[in-house]
Amino acid sequence: MLCEEKLEVFENGFKDDKFNLEIRFYGKDARRLLLAIIRELYLPEYGEGYVYPFECAKEFWGISLEAEEIHSEEFRPNPVKFMNQSIRSRIERSMEETALPGDVRKIIELGGASVHRTKRGLLVIGRNFLLDERGYVFVFNKPSVSELILKYLGMLDGT
Repeated sequence: MLCEEKLEVFENGFKDDKFNLEIRFYGKDARRLLLAIIRELYLPEYGEGYVYPFECAKEFWGISLEAEEIHSEEFRPNPVKFMNQSIRSRIERSMEETALPGDVRKIIELGGASVHRTKRGLLVIGRNFLLDERGYVFVFNKPSVSELILKYLGMLDGT
């Protein structure tokens, strides 16, 4: 669905040509997090009152989310010093449980990714993906997108 001249929203993500940004998620439902990102992207243009792309995406996804419910958090890195077989197995198991499509699985490169321990489990941050051991995988086209996702990751706790 086209929510703005250059913002297309689909079942598991969105593509925005204005910001040259595409994010898709796999696994558990992460649309609330994506709504927070859409709102942040368009807030400067629309102002606090009514952020049309945010409202449009909410309607398309059938999600009730008010601006006051959006909360961000600061990511505090806690990198794993050594990638041992146990950690690699946990990551592989998480990818299997998420049931990633084959083409998505091929672009996830664990070799250059950083692995972090969080209070919620392992978090793997790659150049074009972010994997949360709780059952979320995000695939995106710009490395800087991981910062946006990390900012709103806490919103997934209630979903």
